[in-house]
Amino acid sequence: MGDGASSSSSGGGGVAEGGETVVVDHGRRRSSCGYCRSTSHSCISHGLWAYSITVDNYQELLDRGWRRSGCFLYKPEMERTCCPSYTIRLKVEDFSPSKEQVRVQKKMQRFLDGTLDVKKPEQVKLTQDSSKSRCMHDDASPTTVPNAPVSESSSSSSSSDKISSADPYLHYLEKKIDDALSTPALLAEFPIIHAPKAIVKRVTSQAKRKISNVSEDLLYTSNISFQVAAALRRSLLTEDDGQSGLSRSSASQHGNLLNFSPNSVADKLAVFINGQGDIHGLSIKACSGHLNFYSTTKLPGTDFLSSEACAHSDGKRVNPKRGCVSGGGIGQHHKRRRLEIRMKRSSFDPEEFALYKRYQIKVHNDKPEKVSESSYRRFLVDTPLVFVPPSSGNETVPHCGFGSFHQQYLIDGKLVAVGVVDILPRCLSSKYLFWDPELSFLSLGKYSALQEINWVKEAGIHCPRLQYYYLGYYIHSCSKMRYKAAYHPSELLCPLRYKWVPFHIARPLLDEKPYVILSDFTAQSDGFTNKFTDGLSSLSELRSEDDDLNEASSEEDDSDDNEPGFEGITVGTEAELVVETGTTLASDDLGPVDLSNIMIDVNGLRIKYKELEHVVGPIDKMHLNLLERQLHRYVKVVGEKLANYVVYTLG
Repeated sequence: MGDGASSSSSGGGGVAEGGETVVVDHGRRRSSCGYCRSTSHSCISHGLWAYSITVDNYQELLDRGWRRSGCFLYKPEMERTCCPSYTIRLKVEDFSPSKEQVRVQKKMQRFLDGTLDVKKPEQVKLTQDSSKSRCMHDDASPTTVPNAPVSESSSSSSSSDKISSADPYLHYLEKKIDDALSTPALLAEFPIIHAPKAIVKRVTSQAKRKISNVSEDLLYTSNISFQVAAALRRSLLTEDDGQSGLSRSSASQHGNLLNFSPNSVADKLAVFINGQGDIHGLSIKACSGHLNFYSTTKLPGTDFLSSEACAHSDGKRVNPKRGCVSGGGIGQHHKRRRLEIRMKRSSFDPEEFALYKRYQIKVHNDKPEKVSESSYRRFLVDTPLVFVPPSSGNETVPHCGFGSFHQQYLIDGKLVAVGVVDILPRCLSSKYLFWDPELSFLSLGKYSALQEINWVKEAGIHCPRLQYYYLGYYIHSCSKMRYKAAYHPSELLCPLRYKWVPFHIARPLLDEKPYVILSDFTAQSDGFTNKFTDGLSSLSELRSEDDDLNEASSEEDDSDDNEPGFEGITVGTEAELVVETGTTLASDDLGPVDLSNIMIDVNGLRIKYKELEHVVGPIDKMHLNLLERQLHRYVKVVGEKLANYVVYTLG
């Protein structure tokens, strides 16, 4: 527990000149596993507490399988741990988004544009209740149109009931049309005793995409004009049988009514209803005989709907006529949502903590008393990384600098998500993301990953070394981790030789067993590799599996696809972690390692290992052997490059 290490970064050859790395070595640790849920301390890792560390040093540690949680650094003991965790990364210039990832981006864009149908979970019960009420009312008071064509009226009415029950606002618009047809002004224009009942349908996004020249502001449509025109003609044609409800004053009027077209009916209805005003932010236009309803303020999914009409449903596909010409001079001024993404240095923010607490309670079912400000600070705010500020003319440092950051996502000024990331000389390392549970339908985990990839692409234009996106650990046995490999083409880090191996090579090997020295297979012949890949999906099939995922991820799904950093290890009190500083394995034998020039700190005095006994006096051989074993293990886990200039502290 008293071993430690500190170093100057002068040996790192990096951008953080003058920075210092100070860490305390805690040897091997055992903890409960956050993935297989084992409580037998089967998660085994090496641990370091870091007081400060340069971005170059941390980049080197990442490339040797290390990660951080706050100021605690950890590296799985791959041969022994229950769930071997492989560092996974993506070279962003080679990134090819899958169909599912494109859908996530398009969904967000539709949400920002206001064209995404949004139905919150808590509205489901309200919608079901209003559906039952509506159906009971319709059953009690059926509205049958005498002599109405069966092909239009009866078939449409059942579907209308279903759609209206899903979207109460449809019923509101239908009532508006029915009331208009019963007014004296329109009765004089359309003198029919039993006017047909209006049916309004919602125009889905899918329908809009199939129709050319259609405005994104189009929300609803009705074909009532066709029914009214047909009813007028029927009334005149059946007059001789004594069933006409039509009252006319002259033969000329009779001829005019016979010539009534759906276009003229729709024009008169649109002018009349628009003239009444108060349609909750909608305008009505006549388009080739259809009555179309357009947004004039905000698009669907925002708050222009009344509280009684806030739930939406796609319903059946509607096909309004093409080539609708705007009429009436009504302006189409609508406010779209604005997304802002900010990169700020890691620091405590009360608004961020409030969002984090709500996320942990709603998504991860944490108890409120367990989500404390202190635990949040330790986990996501505290960082040992030495900040490197940007400097003019220095193309190796991005505009925000190097260090730990919180990437904030704000929609119309409201904080909706925060991505905790480390920006290092060669990569953006994604650590954690928390988001507003009310927006789970947006798949913010996937969306934020795509945004982080895009950030690296843009930063790489000015900082050529910054090329990679690190997604944390990949655990093949954990199905919730599979999404990480969907960012194609990804690579896994070999746990022994620390070489990067394409995922399509690693995948069939990991299907065979959880721990594999991946670099052993990169130079194998195709015939050998085919032994593992026979009968398995190809890489393109893997991406197809991802493409077939449901676009609207559930809260549980999305809560797992946005936490690429803190992977399964439980960091808690000293009592929760079993330390094995004196234990060694055969795999710890590195062969000949020159320890003579390793710098040792003894009570503030820095001494090279080869001069230790000369300065402090003779040391018991047993203690000296133990120290050498610890130094061998330390060199193994941090690498010879860092060990050459890290000062190893003896407490």
